[in-house]
Amino acid sequence: MAAPKKSRGPAGGQGRPGRSLALILIAMVALTGGMFLADQPTPRLGIDLAGGTSITLEAKSEPGQESAINKTNMDTAVRIMERRVNGLGVSEAEVQTQGDRNIIVNIPKGTNSAQAREQVGTTAKLYFRPVLTVAQGTPTPTPSASPSGKPSPSGSPSAPAADKGKGSASPSASATTQGRAVTGALKADSTPTPKASNKPKADTTPSASAADEAAAAKLQKQFAALDCSSKASRSKAAQGVKPTDTVVACSSEGDAKYVLGPAQVSGTDVDSAKAAIDQTNGQWIVQMEFTKGGAKKFQKITGQLAQQQSPQNQFAIALDGEVVSAPSVRTALSANAEISGSFTQQSAEDLANVLSYGALPLSFKEQSVTTVTAALGGEQLQAGLIAGAIGLALVVIYLVAYYRGLALIALLSLLVSGILTYTIMSLLGPAIGFALNLPAVCGAIVAIGITADSFIVYFERVRDEIREGRTLRPAVERAWPRARRTILVSDFVSFLAAAVLFVVTVGKVQGFAFTLGLTTLLDVVVVFLFTKPVMTLMARTKFFASGHPWSGLDPKRLGAKPPLRRSRRVNAPTDPKEA
Repeated sequence: MAAPKKSRGPAGGQGRPGRSLALILIAMVALTGGMFLADQPTPRLGIDLAGGTSITLEAKSEPGQESAINKTNMDTAVRIMERRVNGLGVSEAEVQTQGDRNIIVNIPKGTNSAQAREQVGTTAKLYFRPVLTVAQGTPTPTPSASPSGKPSPSGSPSAPAADKGKGSASPSASATTQGRAVTGALKADSTPTPKASNKPKADTTPSASAADEAAAAKLQKQFAALDCSSKASRSKAAQGVKPTDTVVACSSEGDAKYVLGPAQVSGTDVDSAKAAIDQTNGQWIVQMEFTKGGAKKFQKITGQLAQQQSPQNQFAIALDGEVVSAPSVRTALSANAEISGSFTQQSAEDLANVLSYGALPLSFKEQSVTTVTAALGGEQLQAGLIAGAIGLALVVIYLVAYYRGLALIALLSLLVSGILTYTIMSLLGPAIGFALNLPAVCGAIVAIGITADSFIVYFERVRDEIREGRTLRPAVERAWPRARRTILVSDFVSFLAAAVLFVVTVGKVQGFAFTLGLTTLLDVVVVFLFTKPVMTLMARTKFFASGHPWSGLDPKRLGAKPPLRRSRRVNAPTDPKEA
């Protein structure tokens, strides 16, 4: 008779549970170490738990544009503000409308909350305007007429001034720079441009009418009286003007003042902007890339300016009415440009953030700023944690009463899941700006039931195999494929619900959806890399393999059938003669 073949052990990781346990142990140690190395031992808290700042902004209409304050523009402003503050890493910021004209912005306490407050209501109306006249920022005693005695094009005066090159902070070589110079230049790329005609152009400027002369005189008087050393004067210089108007404006530092022609390119033509370091001098710059239509307009106007004399060959970058940069143009530029000068990393990133996320369709003024305390949220958090502890205690009591020894495996799995969830939440704070709020805490509490449900599914599959008459070790391996399929389907449904909830909701509800989705993914990791390997190891111990009454796997208590493997029945002959 041939010897019976030895049964093969489970293939893959099922026969080597130590590898899976080592892998998840390494992951836990790495996450815990990363949490302390990042100096983030606790998760970041949202405004309801940590407190923060609540800002009320009121929309104000431009002259002649009272109808601009409508639901569409208010909703657009809310979306832009959300992108701005979240782009700065201030997560869980709440931006919502209140009534027809107000927007409420709640910013949780954090390292970037101050910058978010500065930028949240910034209009960020960006225009590229040709420079017609430039002078020092102090008032001129008497308005000076143009050298020719004629008003310059667009009804603006023209005055001689020195060329303002890259990095220059003053309109003339003798002017003294005051404060930090935030000036820069547009850098030409290698894109070829059509050459301009060398033929002299005839003077096609029509003679100015009385109305034009009056407007030019008024603008000239306004320019002469403008005092850019005053912050109030700088902010009011270009208020109420249209993009098609000729305007007076100040530099952002107040050391120069300008007469600027109608806007040729607007901020909506900027496709993207980012802060970077200039490799030639190591200074911070803001790099911009224009849209296809914006690049054509930009190339056209710079080609025209390149043929002009100073200061008419300068191109002002006006942000909210203040000139950030006014470089000279010596060649036509195309789709890429950069603003350079005495930027710090923070100021360059702030400007790039504002340009990247667009200009607000409305202007806003700050109505009130209040500090939100975390007292109420702390009480709610305490109540939520008490509820979670009660729920966890009830789960433990049920597991011990019903599954007895198997409850130890479930509790260890819950502990591993809790460690992974806590460390990942702590690391996600500095990584993506995740902040833990009350709904997120609720999501974590709900996840306890989801995780416990996965253990129960596997335990019941194992017990079913034992009821069929199998011993524990083969029962553990045979039950796993069926339990695995059920667990994956259940977790997929939970994750899909969390993903849909995260996409279609806003504000704090997203915290609940995010936490629920995260813990659902971790449930799969824990069951595959911890619960199953630990169950395999437990099945090799005498306490569980022998079916101890307190193991939770007692065959008699489970009503097991006789063993499946029985000796083959042989009909022994009754008559000795037949033997």
